[in-house]
Formats: sequence, C-alpha cells, structure tokens
Amino acid sequence: MLKSNQELRGLLDLAKEYKATYGKDSTLDQTKVAKPLTGESIAMIFQKRSTRTRVSTETGAYLLGGHGLFLGPSDIQLGVNESMKDTASVLSRFNSVILARVYGHKDILELSEHATVPVINALSDLHHPLQTLADLMALEDHFGTDNMRGKTLTWVGDGNK
Repeated sequence: MLKSNQELRGLLDLAKEYKATYGKDSTLDQTKVAKPLTGESIAMIFQKRSTRTRVSTETGAYLLGGHGLFLGPSDIQLGVNESMKDTASVLSRFNSVILARVYGHKDILELSEHATVPVINALSDLHHPLQTLADLMALEDHFGTDNMRGKTLTWVGDGNK
C-alpha cells in the first residue's frame, strides 16, 4: 500500500519511464534494453475475469523480462480447499510477486498478511488501484503533471461486486 504522496509520485514517474522505454512507441532497440524482471515470475490470481487487466499485466511482465502465471478460478482453490495462508505461502515460495483480482478485499488483506512477497491488488470490492493509477497517469499525460493540482475528479463505472 502506498503510504505517501512521494511514493505515489515515484511510482507514477517510474511507470512513465517504463512506458517510454518498453512501450510500443519506444524507439529503443528492445534487444539492448534491460529487463528488470528477468528470471522473475508473477502469480496472477483472477477470481474475477478481466480482459484488460490480464492482458496488460501478463504483457507488462513479459516486456520487463518476467513471466505472468495466470491462475483462474478453476486453477486455484483460493480460501476453499486450501487456506489463504497456505496459498500465500506456496505462491511466495515460487513467485516474486502475487497479483490478485478478487471479490472480497479481505482476501487481499489476508494474502498480504501471509505472503513473503509483494501482493498487488488488481481489484477488490473496496479498491481498484491499478485502474486508478492508470487513469491518473492518462490524466497527467493529457493535462500535464503540474496542471493536475487542485482538480476534482469523479469516477463512474461498474460496481465491483
């Protein structure tokens, strides 16, 4: 969880740097670009289906040199046949990051409590931080970073139930 505006700013600046380096419009020779996730694997838990979140996270992991391991509802028994603690422990042993798109925010909290690797909330019934970050980045790209100060934003979309 981001704890300060400075952490948020640092994350957005890093994302913009990665977009310039690894994005489809990059003019860099991709064979000569560093891949910070080389040799890393990301466990991607999807209780809820999503085209954009799956494609963007799996593609992003690949472009950064890593591997996204998709775990859909039929692949993993999150909190059903295996406890959340056991799932977090097992996934932590084999992966560098756990990304979870879940129904209940309590699942994100429990995974985070027991995991020994970072847990990314890809969506819960309480928050949708990846979408929030992507929207903020798009707004900054459009309006400019400095022009975002003092703006009031309203988000309207599907409910997360």
